[in-house]
Amino acid sequence: MSASAQEDAAQVQRGVAITATAFVIWGLFPLYWHLLRAVPSPQIIAHRIIWSTVLVVGWLVWTSRLGWWRQIAQRRGALKLLAASSASIGINWGVYIWAVNAGHVVESSLGYFINPLVSVLLGVIVLKERLRATQWLAVAFAAAGVLWLTFQAGAPPWIALALALSFGSYGLLRKIVAVDAVAGLGVESLYLFLPALGFALWSEGGHGGGFLGGWGWRDDALLVFGGVVTAVPLIAFAYGVRRIPLSLVGILQYVTPTLQLLLGVWFFHEPFGGVRAVGFAAIWIGLLLFVGEGLWRARPRARA
Repeated sequence: MSASAQEDAAQVQRGVAITATAFVIWGLFPLYWHLLRAVPSPQIIAHRIIWSTVLVVGWLVWTSRLGWWRQIAQRRGALKLLAASSASIGINWGVYIWAVNAGHVVESSLGYFINPLVSVLLGVIVLKERLRATQWLAVAFAAAGVLWLTFQAGAPPWIALALALSFGSYGLLRKIVAVDAVAGLGVESLYLFLPALGFALWSEGGHGGGFLGGWGWRDDALLVFGGVVTAVPLIAFAYGVRRIPLSLVGILQYVTPTLQLLLGVWFFHEPFGGVRAVGFAAIWIGLLLFVGEGLWRARPRARA
Protein backbone atom coordinates (compact mmCIF):
# COMPACT_ATOMS: atom_id res chain seq x y z
CA MET A 1 0.00 0.00 0.00
CA SER A 2 1.38 3.41 -0.97
CA ALA A 3 2.00 6.16 1.56
CA SER A 4 -0.92 8.14 0.11
CA ALA A 5 -3.28 5.16 0.43
CA GLN A 6 -2.13 4.58 4.01
CA GLU A 7 -2.80 8.20 4.85
CA ASP A 8 -6.27 7.99 3.27
CA ALA A 9 -7.04 4.86 5.28
CA ALA A 10 -5.84 6.55 8.47
CA GLN A 11 -8.08 9.55 7.72
CA VAL A 12 -11.09 7.27 7.33
CA GLN A 13 -10.28 5.40 10.56
CA ARG A 14 -10.00 8.67 12.48
CA GLY A 15 -13.19 9.92 10.90
CA VAL A 16 -15.07 6.76 11.89
CA ALA A 17 -13.79 6.82 15.49
CA ILE A 18 -14.52 10.51 16.04
CA THR A 19 -17.95 10.39 14.37
CA ALA A 20 -18.92 7.30 16.41
CA THR A 21 -17.90 9.12 19.61
CA ALA A 22 -20.22 12.00 18.70
CA PHE A 23 -23.14 9.61 18.24
CA VAL A 24 -22.51 7.91 21.60
CA ILE A 25 -22.58 11.27 23.37
CA TRP A 26 -25.81 12.22 21.60
CA GLY A 27 -27.30 8.85 22.52
CA LEU A 28 -26.76 9.61 26.21
CA PHE A 29 -28.09 13.19 25.98
CA PRO A 30 -31.55 12.37 27.45
CA LEU A 31 -29.86 11.69 30.79
CA TYR A 32 -28.23 15.12 30.81
CA TRP A 33 -31.29 17.12 29.80
CA HIS A 34 -33.40 15.14 32.26
CA LEU A 35 -31.27 16.60 35.04
CA LEU A 36 -32.55 20.03 33.94
CA ARG A 37 -36.23 19.07 33.93
CA ALA A 38 -37.03 21.88 36.40
CA VAL A 39 -35.88 24.46 33.83
CA PRO A 40 -38.30 25.41 30.99
CA SER A 41 -37.22 23.97 27.65
CA PRO A 42 -36.83 27.39 25.89
CA GLN A 43 -34.44 28.45 28.64
CA ILE A 44 -32.37 25.27 28.25
CA ILE A 45 -32.12 25.85 24.50
CA ALA A 46 -31.09 29.50 24.95
CA HIS A 47 -28.40 28.62 27.48
CA ARG A 48 -27.19 25.75 25.32
CA ILE A 49 -26.59 28.19 22.47
CA ILE A 50 -25.10 30.94 24.64
CA TRP A 51 -22.50 28.84 26.44
CA SER A 52 -21.50 26.75 23.44
CA THR A 53 -20.92 30.03 21.54
CA VAL A 54 -18.81 31.44 24.37
CA LEU A 55 -16.73 28.26 24.45
CA VAL A 56 -16.23 27.80 20.72
CA VAL A 57 -15.80 31.44 19.66
CA GLY A 58 -13.62 32.15 22.70
CA TRP A 59 -11.31 29.29 21.72
CA LEU A 60 -11.15 30.45 18.09
CA VAL A 61 -10.35 34.06 19.01
CA TRP A 62 -7.71 32.92 21.49
CA THR A 63 -5.97 30.63 19.01
CA SER A 64 -6.29 32.56 15.74
CA ARG A 65 -7.89 35.92 16.55
CA LEU A 66 -10.15 36.67 13.57
CA GLY A 67 -8.29 34.58 11.02
CA TRP A 68 -10.91 31.82 11.24
CA TRP A 69 -13.68 34.24 10.30
CA ARG A 70 -11.75 35.74 7.37
CA GLN A 71 -10.96 32.30 5.95
CA ILE A 72 -14.66 31.34 5.93
CA ALA A 73 -15.84 34.75 4.69
CA GLN A 74 -13.49 34.46 1.70
CA ARG A 75 -15.07 31.18 0.59
CA ARG A 76 -17.88 31.83 -1.84
CA GLY A 77 -21.26 30.95 -0.37
CA ALA A 78 -19.83 29.59 2.89
CA LEU A 79 -21.56 32.10 5.16
CA LYS A 80 -24.94 31.45 3.53
CA LEU A 81 -24.55 27.68 3.84
CA LEU A 82 -23.52 28.00 7.49
CA ALA A 83 -26.53 30.24 8.13
CA ALA A 84 -28.72 27.45 6.77
CA SER A 85 -26.93 24.78 8.81
CA SER A 86 -27.26 26.91 11.97
CA ALA A 87 -31.01 27.12 11.38
CA SER A 88 -31.18 23.34 10.92
CA ILE A 89 -29.30 22.55 14.11
CA GLY A 90 -31.25 25.20 16.06
CA ILE A 91 -34.53 23.56 15.06
CA ASN A 92 -33.12 20.15 15.95
CA TRP A 93 -32.03 21.28 19.41
CA GLY A 94 -35.34 22.95 20.15
CA VAL A 95 -37.48 19.98 19.16
CA TYR A 96 -35.23 17.47 20.90
CA ILE A 97 -34.95 19.18 24.28
CA TRP A 98 -38.68 19.84 24.40
CA ALA A 99 -39.41 16.22 23.43
CA VAL A 100 -37.10 14.72 26.07
CA ASN A 101 -38.44 16.84 28.92
CA ALA A 102 -42.03 16.28 27.75
CA GLY A 103 -41.66 12.49 27.96
CA HIS A 104 -41.13 11.63 24.28
CA VAL A 105 -37.70 9.97 24.40
CA VAL A 106 -38.89 6.89 22.47
CA GLU A 107 -40.37 8.98 19.65
CA SER A 108 -37.17 11.03 19.60
CA SER A 109 -35.23 7.82 19.10
CA LEU A 110 -37.53 7.02 16.17
CA GLY A 111 -36.44 10.29 14.55
CA TYR A 112 -32.81 9.25 14.70
CA PHE A 113 -33.63 5.77 13.39
CA ILE A 114 -35.26 7.44 10.37
CA ASN A 115 -32.45 9.98 10.03
CA PRO A 116 -29.87 7.67 8.33
CA LEU A 117 -32.27 6.93 5.52
CA VAL A 118 -33.12 10.64 5.27
CA SER A 119 -29.38 11.22 4.80
CA VAL A 120 -29.38 8.61 2.05
CA LEU A 121 -32.30 10.28 0.26
CA LEU A 122 -30.68 13.69 0.57
CA GLY A 123 -27.53 12.22 -0.93
CA VAL A 124 -29.58 10.97 -3.87
CA ILE A 125 -31.53 14.20 -4.39
CA VAL A 126 -28.80 16.78 -3.75
CA LEU A 127 -25.47 15.02 -4.31
CA LYS A 128 -26.80 12.83 -7.15
CA GLU A 129 -25.67 9.64 -5.43
CA ARG A 130 -27.23 6.48 -6.85
CA LEU A 131 -28.98 3.80 -4.84
CA ARG A 132 -29.04 0.13 -5.69
CA ALA A 133 -32.21 -1.97 -5.64
CA THR A 134 -31.60 -3.29 -2.12
CA GLN A 135 -31.07 0.23 -0.82
CA TRP A 136 -34.36 1.38 -2.33
CA LEU A 137 -36.03 -1.61 -0.66
CA ALA A 138 -34.55 -0.49 2.66
CA VAL A 139 -36.01 2.98 2.17
CA ALA A 140 -39.40 1.42 1.34
CA PHE A 141 -39.42 -0.60 4.59
CA ALA A 142 -38.60 2.52 6.61
CA ALA A 143 -41.39 4.46 4.86
CA ALA A 144 -43.81 1.61 5.59
CA GLY A 145 -42.84 1.75 9.28
CA VAL A 146 -43.52 5.49 9.44
CA LEU A 147 -46.87 5.05 7.69
CA TRP A 148 -47.84 2.30 10.13
CA LEU A 149 -47.03 4.49 13.13
CA THR A 150 -48.96 7.35 11.53
CA PHE A 151 -52.01 5.14 10.94
CA GLN A 152 -52.00 3.75 14.49
CA ALA A 153 -51.50 7.12 16.17
CA GLY A 154 -53.94 8.95 13.91
CA ALA A 155 -51.28 11.55 13.06
CA PRO A 156 -47.75 11.54 11.65
CA PRO A 157 -44.92 11.20 14.20
CA TRP A 158 -44.09 14.90 13.91
CA ILE A 159 -41.36 14.87 16.55
CA ALA A 160 -39.50 12.03 14.83
CA LEU A 161 -39.89 13.55 11.36
CA ALA A 162 -38.77 17.01 12.50
CA LEU A 163 -35.65 15.58 14.16
CA ALA A 164 -34.78 13.40 11.17
CA LEU A 165 -35.21 16.14 8.56
CA SER A 166 -33.45 18.86 10.55
CA PHE A 167 -30.40 16.77 11.43
CA GLY A 168 -30.24 15.15 8.00
CA SER A 169 -30.17 18.63 6.46
CA TYR A 170 -27.47 19.69 8.91
CA GLY A 171 -25.24 16.76 7.97
CA LEU A 172 -25.70 17.45 4.26
CA LEU A 173 -24.90 21.16 4.60
CA ARG A 174 -21.79 20.50 6.69
CA LYS A 175 -20.59 18.03 4.08
CA ILE A 176 -21.09 20.56 1.27
CA VAL A 177 -19.38 23.52 2.94
CA ALA A 178 -15.66 22.76 3.07
CA VAL A 179 -14.57 24.67 6.18
CA ASP A 180 -12.75 23.79 9.38
CA ALA A 181 -15.02 21.93 11.79
CA VAL A 182 -14.49 24.26 14.77
CA ALA A 183 -14.52 27.45 12.71
CA GLY A 184 -17.74 26.38 10.99
CA LEU A 185 -19.38 25.71 14.36
CA GLY A 186 -18.20 29.14 15.52
CA VAL A 187 -19.99 30.85 12.63
CA GLU A 188 -23.14 28.77 13.20
CA SER A 189 -23.08 29.66 16.88
CA LEU A 190 -22.80 33.37 16.16
CA TYR A 191 -25.88 33.26 13.96
CA LEU A 192 -27.88 31.81 16.88
CA PHE A 193 -26.20 33.74 19.71
CA LEU A 194 -28.00 37.10 19.65
CA PRO A 195 -31.54 35.63 19.45
CA ALA A 196 -30.68 33.24 22.30
CA LEU A 197 -29.13 35.96 24.45
CA GLY A 198 -32.04 38.30 23.77
CA PHE A 199 -34.52 35.64 24.86
CA ALA A 200 -32.55 34.86 28.03
CA LEU A 201 -32.38 38.54 28.99
CA TRP A 202 -36.08 38.99 28.21
CA SER A 203 -36.85 36.06 30.50
CA GLU A 204 -34.75 37.70 33.22
CA GLY A 205 -37.30 40.49 33.27
CA GLY A 206 -39.95 38.19 34.68
CA HIS A 207 -41.11 36.30 31.61
CA GLY A 208 -40.50 32.71 32.58
CA GLY A 209 -37.13 32.46 34.28
CA GLY A 210 -33.79 34.03 35.06
CA PHE A 211 -30.57 34.29 33.13
CA LEU A 212 -28.66 32.65 35.97
CA GLY A 213 -29.61 32.13 39.57
CA GLY A 214 -33.22 31.39 38.89
CA TRP A 215 -33.06 27.63 39.56
CA GLY A 216 -30.18 27.12 42.00
CA TRP A 217 -26.44 26.63 41.61
CA ARG A 218 -26.75 22.99 40.48
CA ASP A 219 -28.98 23.79 37.51
CA ASP A 220 -26.95 26.90 36.72
CA ALA A 221 -23.78 24.79 36.54
CA LEU A 222 -25.51 22.23 34.32
CA LEU A 223 -26.76 24.99 32.00
CA VAL A 224 -23.25 26.41 31.62
CA PHE A 225 -21.66 22.97 31.14
CA GLY A 226 -24.34 22.29 28.54
CA GLY A 227 -22.21 24.43 26.24
CA VAL A 228 -19.41 21.88 26.52
CA VAL A 229 -21.58 18.82 25.94
CA THR A 230 -23.13 20.64 22.97
CA ALA A 231 -19.93 21.81 21.31
CA VAL A 232 -17.78 18.69 21.67
CA PRO A 233 -19.96 16.19 19.73
CA LEU A 234 -20.83 18.80 17.08
CA ILE A 235 -17.14 19.49 16.47
CA ALA A 236 -16.47 15.76 16.33
CA PHE A 237 -19.36 15.22 13.90
CA ALA A 238 -18.33 18.10 11.62
CA TYR A 239 -14.75 16.78 11.60
CA GLY A 240 -15.73 13.20 10.87
CA VAL A 241 -18.46 13.81 8.28
CA ARG A 242 -15.94 15.43 5.91
CA ARG A 243 -13.64 12.41 6.04
CA ILE A 244 -15.99 9.50 5.50
CA PRO A 245 -18.76 8.79 2.96
CA LEU A 246 -22.23 10.08 3.80
CA SER A 247 -23.54 6.52 3.56
CA LEU A 248 -21.09 5.45 6.30
CA VAL A 249 -22.28 8.37 8.42
CA GLY A 250 -25.77 6.93 8.02
CA ILE A 251 -24.65 3.56 9.37
CA LEU A 252 -22.89 5.06 12.40
CA GLN A 253 -25.98 7.10 13.24
CA TYR A 254 -27.72 3.94 14.45
CA VAL A 255 -25.71 4.20 17.69
CA THR A 256 -27.61 7.30 18.84
CA PRO A 257 -31.23 6.10 18.50
CA THR A 258 -30.39 2.66 19.92
CA LEU A 259 -29.08 4.21 23.11
CA GLN A 260 -32.00 6.64 23.25
CA LEU A 261 -34.58 3.89 22.78
CA LEU A 262 -33.04 1.81 25.55
CA LEU A 263 -33.05 4.84 27.86
CA GLY A 264 -36.65 5.69 26.94
CA VAL A 265 -37.92 2.19 27.73
CA TRP A 266 -35.73 1.12 30.66
CA PHE A 267 -34.82 4.40 32.37
CA PHE A 268 -37.75 6.72 31.59
CA HIS A 269 -40.31 3.85 31.53
CA GLU A 270 -42.13 5.11 28.44
CA PRO A 271 -44.66 2.74 26.83
CA PHE A 272 -43.44 0.53 24.01
CA GLY A 273 -46.23 -1.90 23.16
CA GLY A 274 -46.70 -4.33 20.31
CA VAL A 275 -48.37 -1.82 17.98
CA ARG A 276 -45.46 0.60 18.20
CA ALA A 277 -42.98 -2.27 17.95
CA VAL A 278 -44.40 -3.23 14.52
CA GLY A 279 -43.56 0.19 13.11
CA PHE A 280 -40.10 0.17 14.65
CA ALA A 281 -39.54 -3.36 13.32
CA ALA A 282 -40.26 -2.27 9.74
CA ILE A 283 -37.76 0.56 10.10
CA TRP A 284 -35.17 -1.79 11.64
CA ILE A 285 -35.60 -4.22 8.73
CA GLY A 286 -34.89 -1.36 6.35
CA LEU A 287 -31.80 -0.41 8.32
CA LEU A 288 -30.56 -4.01 8.42
CA LEU A 289 -31.03 -4.31 4.66
CA PHE A 290 -29.10 -1.13 4.08
CA VAL A 291 -26.25 -2.01 6.43
CA GLY A 292 -26.05 -5.62 5.28
CA GLU A 293 -25.94 -4.64 1.61
CA GLY A 294 -23.18 -2.11 2.30
CA LEU A 295 -21.09 -4.59 4.28
CA TRP A 296 -21.54 -7.28 1.62
CA ARG A 297 -20.32 -5.00 -1.12
CA ALA A 298 -17.40 -3.83 1.02
CA ARG A 299 -16.00 -7.38 1.29
CA PRO A 300 -14.35 -7.50 -2.17
CA ARG A 301 -12.74 -4.10 -1.62
CA ALA A 302 -11.47 -5.19 1.79
CA ARG A 303 -9.90 -8.34 0.28
CA ALA A 304 -8.33 -6.26 -2.49
